[in-house]
Amino acid sequence: MLSGVTSTPLEDVEFLARSDHRVAALESLTSGPRSRAELRETTGVSQSTIGRTLREFEARHWVRRDGHRYEATQLGAFVATGLRELIERLETERQLRDIWQWLPIEASGFAIEMCADAVVTVAETDDPYRPVNRFVSLLRETDRFRFVGFDLALLEPCKDELARRIVDGMRTEIIDPPSVARHVLSTYPEHCAEPLESGHLEIRLHDDLPSYGVAIFDHRIGISGYNPESGTVRVLVDTDAPAAREWAKSTYERYRRESRPLALEPTVD
Repeated sequence: MLSGVTSTPLEDVEFLARSDHRVAALESLTSGPRSRAELRETTGVSQSTIGRTLREFEARHWVRRDGHRYEATQLGAFVATGLRELIERLETERQLRDIWQWLPIEASGFAIEMCADAVVTVAETDDPYRPVNRFVSLLRETDRFRFVGFDLALLEPCKDELARRIVDGMRTEIIDPPSVARHVLSTYPEHCAEPLESGHLEIRLHDDLPSYGVAIFDHRIGISGYNPESGTVRVLVDTDAPAAREWAKSTYERYRRESRPLALEPTVD
């Protein structure tokens, strides 16, 4: 066994991160005792490699040996948990690195952690409607839909599906800027008439909406990032995380309190 290790915390992180099998081995040992053979099967490395790794772990007091089996100490479990959290944070950061500017980073109550287990759908050059298509798939799975934002580019491409779902009974409430509501009503009167007459759709107006969109479905919430210069939706982030849902509901209700019902012009027979 190696003598006591006097490495710095960053050197210990480097030691673990330099080879994927070390993280896998330490995490496996936190679940219960393992033999070298079991660890080789878990990690896919050679007998000599797993032997060196276990000696390094023992020198740091991360594992203890009992006969032919090894088990993580409380110190080892503590390190494994912290490293897993760090890896998950970096995985989330990689997902959001190129699209974070389209998200409500500065919004009150919003936290990056809310996106940890989210589905991130980014528009691509060869598939600019990827976020819209993901949005439509979520629409098809909900009986109640609420939306606030300026994302005409998210709703307009799926206007047929949206109208059909509303007529079929999906309770819908949309908070729009007045200019967007006027555009939709004047450009697509045939799409608006039946949903409005169904009693399942309520449109409300707000004069100062955010550049992003917030959608609330039965079981998930979505945050859409809109690029006003190109007029396109760049990203849709959807999640079922409770903290994200609470933030979305709170955000929606705040704008709803400040909104007003759409006043429709009476029809003349």
